[in-house]
Amino acid sequence: MSYDKVTQASECIVGTKQTIKSLQNGEVKELVVADDADPRVTSKVLQIAQEKLVPITKVDSMKKLGKACGIDVGAATVAIKG
Repeated sequence: MSYDKVTQASECIVGTKQTIKSLQNGEVKELVVADDADPRVTSKVLQIAQEKLVPITKVDSMKKLGKACGIDVGAATVAIKG
């Protein structure tokens, strides 16, 4: 499952601003997006990932995604650096 990918990744970026910056710099191997996140938060990240041809994986829960990253709050997007 995608949560396992996040848990096992050597370096993850949590947060929209940092994710956008890393996408623009070509540092992202895969983007993980929570389905229950606000589209206003995720739309720009998704657009940039599609433009950069970065694979996008969807998961069902922001809370579980945040937990997989080792944080106590939900995460709308997580970038796995490659």
